[in-house]
Amino acid sequence: MTEQGKQDGGPLVVDLRDTRIETFDDLWDALQVECDLPEWFGRNLDAWSDTLEGGISARIDDHPLIIIKLRSRGLFAPGRWEGEVFIDISRESGAKVDIIGN
Repeated sequence: MTEQGKQDGGPLVVDLRDTRIETFDDLWDALQVECDLPEWFGRNLDAWSDTLEGGISARIDDHPLIIIKLRSRGLFAPGRWEGEVFIDISRESGAKVDIIGN
């Protein structure tokens, strides 16, 4: 997934199933903490894609794979295009995204 970092050990599991995510701001806040994103992180889909490519988050770069666990509600409820775009971009960049029902 990333070109930077050590990439040893198991995957980085980012479990956001118990986090209320209604908006992109909620999502970026949660990812900033869980992925140790820098203050200057762009908080948009292009910045997220760049982050998954490597060189922005040492926490992500230190693992060969990031697994993001989400619930099918809020931003990720069925039919919410914003959540679908985030999932698509994440998967295209090599992340695994698991969506679990309510």
